[in-house]
This record gives sequence, C-alpha cells and structure tokens, in this order.
Amino acid sequence: MSSLYIPKGYKPKLDALTTEKAIRKIKDDFQNNLAFELDLQRATAPLFVRAGTGINDDLTGTERPVEFPMKDMGDVRAQIVHSLAKWKRMELARLDIPVHGGIYTDMNAIRPDEELDNLHSLYVDQWDWEKVITAEDRNLEFLKDTVRHIFYAIRRTEKYIANEFPVLQPSLPKEITFLYTEDLEKQYPNLTPREREDKAAKDYGAIFIIGIGHPLPMSGQPHDGRAPDYDDWSTPTGNGRHGLNGDIVVFNSILNRSYELSSMGIRVDKAAMLKQLEMRDATDRLNLLFHKSLMEDKMPLSIGGGIGQSRLCMLLLQKAHIGEIQASIWPDDMIAACQKHNIPLL
Repeated sequence: MSSLYIPKGYKPKLDALTTEKAIRKIKDDFQNNLAFELDLQRATAPLFVRAGTGINDDLTGTERPVEFPMKDMGDVRAQIVHSLAKWKRMELARLDIPVHGGIYTDMNAIRPDEELDNLHSLYVDQWDWEKVITAEDRNLEFLKDTVRHIFYAIRRTEKYIANEFPVLQPSLPKEITFLYTEDLEKQYPNLTPREREDKAAKDYGAIFIIGIGHPLPMSGQPHDGRAPDYDDWSTPTGNGRHGLNGDIVVFNSILNRSYELSSMGIRVDKAAMLKQLEMRDATDRLNLLFHKSLMEDKMPLSIGGGIGQSRLCMLLLQKAHIGEIQASIWPDDMIAACQKHNIPLL
C-alpha cells in the first residue's frame, strides 16, 4: 500500500460543504495578511515555461518535469513548472519592483515523482512570493525578521478561522524558534533529518530550520535537498554554520509529526551561485537564460519562498489528508483505506 498514516478515531471537524467555505476564507484571508506583512502585490504567473532555459525549478535535481511539445511553435518543448523560484526573480526585474517591495502569486504545479502520502500530492499549489532586497539585507537577522512576519500572518489567519468555525481551536505557539541544521545534527547524531524535525517540532511547536542544502559536518550529507541556483545555502554564518535559507515547520497533532509549511530563503548572489554550482558540479548551467541574466546583473537581489496553500488549509482545518483539501489522483489502495477510516477525499 502507498504510504498512509491513519489517525486513531479520526473524524473531520467540518463537513464537506463547510470545508469548501472554510478553504475559501483561509485563502482569501492569508494572502491579504501575507501581502500586508511583506509589502507584496499580486502578479500573474505561468503554468508552464520553455524547457532548456533554466527557469523551471529543478527542486533537488532528480524530479522529472511534465513536458509537452507546442505544435504551433515547431514542437519546441514546454515544461509545467515545479515552482516559480527563478521566474519570480526575473519578474521582479521586469516589473521594476522597488527595494523592499515584492510580488506574490498563485502557483500551480504538477510533480509526477512525488511519493504520495497524507501530505504529498501530484498537484501542488503555493503562494509563491519574492521581494527585492539590498546587499546589506543578505544576513541572518533580515531572514529571521521576514520569517517572523510570515509566521504572524499564519497565526492571524489561524485565529480568524477559529473565530469563524469555533469547533477549530488554535494550536500554534506565539513565537517561532530558530534552529540550525548543524546544531540539530550535533544534538541528535543518531536520528535521521526527518526524525530530528519531528522531535524539534514537537518540542517547540513551530521552528525555522536554517541552512538546508549545505553538507553537514558529521554526515557530509545535507539535511534535505536544495537546488544550487536559487536559495543561498552556502554562505558562512559563524560557528561552523552555513546558509541564509530554511523551512518553516510546525508540529501537526493530527498526524503526530513535523509538518513543513514553507521553504524560503535569501536568494543567491553571483558569488553564492558560482560556489554552489561548483559544489554540485553543475557549472554548465551558466549558459542558460536565468543564470546568464543573474551573472550579468539583470536581476535584483531578492528573498523569496513558497507557502503551501493546501498544506495551510489542511493544518488550520485539522484534516488528516491533503486530499480532503484538494482534488487530485490517488492510488486505489489509498482511496479504499481512506474510505474505511472516515477520511473523505475530494
């Protein structure tokens, strides 16, 4: 059977129609909160981009994008996006967004290589956001301050939705705790990265894990995969730590595990991108459109990330499966198990 966690005695707190109403309320409220906290304006995003330009996010570098030929363009191939990490930075330049202003957009993606479970679907929907920064902003304190603003927006929406639907009680802590991948490895050397996240999320309720992508000092492996050409995960930050990026992770009491809501970070400048491409033996990408534009100073310095729409709704509505929030395709054995255990997939 596909990977599936079934909470003991699970029963949805909202019926199907009320769930649909609540999803709309969460999405409307949160995007307004996010735009206010980070000074963002909405931008229109593509569903697909040309293949071979370097614009599509290649995630950890192993996931296959969905591709198709465009008949009226000589069968030039297009790719459905994995995310908009690179496109957004190019859009900041095109729109001539001022320093400390930014954009957010509704990002819809298909990730056919996802391993399907309670949290992972073939269909991905995010609020992708990006804002212009200065060279002086490329530091940990600026990163942390941005994370606090995002977490405040999440908590504000949580409070709002609990007021609208009193059966839902807020569970997030007032503050988010900042942790470093190197420190987590040192503290829990015998645990896997996922197990470290589970323990830390349960201990603190909400954490931001800094430095995801850089090889760790003990294992030599990164805490989790990150592409080398958008987040800066290599810049030294003192005390043997690296990285100006990370994940917002909370504890999900329904699933009894850590729960990633957002991947984000200060983006690479020219020096960081060159270093990271060399570390990943991927300097051939410097010939691609996105990478050329960055090296020729045609794009601004930026910070950005993605916040899962279905993930946030699932958390705040206290659902056991992301398929209770979004319509997707699931294995037959997972559908049958969910029906048996009172998990209504859309």
